[in-house]
Amino acid sequence: MPFARLTITPTPLQENAQALAAELTDLIAHDLGKRRDLTSVLVETTGSQVWTIGASERASAAHLEVYVTAETNSEDEKRTFIANAMALLRRAHPNLGAATYVVVKQLPATDWGYDGRTQADRAKERPMRLR
Repeated sequence: MPFARLTITPTPLQENAQALAAELTDLIAHDLGKRRDLTSVLVETTGSQVWTIGASERASAAHLEVYVTAETNSEDEKRTFIANAMALLRRAHPNLGAATYVVVKQLPATDWGYDGRTQADRAKERPMRLR
């Protein structure tokens, strides 16, 4: 049950934002092995705010954070996801600079939940996964 927050400028058209959210959902499911039907993606735009890199204003910028339960992904899975997510962002916004960050935040299973129950409690009721 990952949660992803993409902050991006310039503001994409609604249909482009929806397509980007769908592609991120698919990427999270594929590269990180998460359930697509439980993946939540929020696309935020900066509107009239100023985004700078190196103190210089940028017309095109993005930052992606994906929250997952700690110890559910290998280093290789995270490396692959980060590379593929950056490629996806660059396809959507070709002028993104190198200082575009994709972050996989790992939260302890006791520190976040789904439907009012911690991930740790939910995991106790699931059959053991082989991965």
